[in-house]
Amino acid sequence: MTEADKPPFIALLQGVFAYHRQALSSALIGIYWRGCERWSLEQVSKAFDSLTADAEAGKFLPKIGDLTRVLEGTPTDRGMIAWGTTLDAMSSVGAYRDVVFDDPAIHACIGDLGGWPKLARTPLNELGYVQAAFCKAHRAYTGLGTFDYPPSLMGDRSPDDEFVKAGLPVPAPVLVGDPVRCQAVYLGGTAGGKTRIAFNGAAALALVAMPHRESGQDVPWVRRAGGAP
Repeated sequence: MTEADKPPFIALLQGVFAYHRQALSSALIGIYWRGCERWSLEQVSKAFDSLTADAEAGKFLPKIGDLTRVLEGTPTDRGMIAWGTTLDAMSSVGAYRDVVFDDPAIHACIGDLGGWPKLARTPLNELGYVQAAFCKAHRAYTGLGTFDYPPSLMGDRSPDDEFVKAGLPVPAPVLVGDPVRCQAVYLGGTAGGKTRIAFNGAAALALVAMPHRESGQDVPWVRRAGGAP
């Protein structure tokens, strides 16, 4: 939400508190605003409606944690969803192509598990163990909030400089998930960070969905999972 959403947000809170016959102070408005600011006003309104209509949860005044559970799920839920997304990409993208997910915690988890090529080649009989380790790590990273992760997960391919020497373009990474969030994940990553994945194309990939610095034209370097350039 933005500052422009604050008046309707306060009106929404006043209605919710009045429904539960609770007093709403300026301090509580500040607490709810800071806790809900990362969502849109529409999302918050729908979450309040969902909680109010719930046969059990509707008996109590919704707290920020209740809104988080409705809008984002529990840490366990998020870990399982992230694993499902990763598992799909393991088969659809494969070990040889670079990939950018829309969740930075996925990048950090995959780095801890040995990198993208190793994970994509996980034998079927080891998937249960890998899933448990992935979900545990994902919960830990999302709990931290801020952590180092590689901007892109490099596939099992030749280094960037070999493509450059041969006069060939560096292979475009596959975007898995929402393209805008993938861009944010890439731009927020740290080359050579804690995780063990090598990343050699930072200069080239910094053009993600942004105008070319010299020509002013868009650079269509990215590919979506299962899609065209």
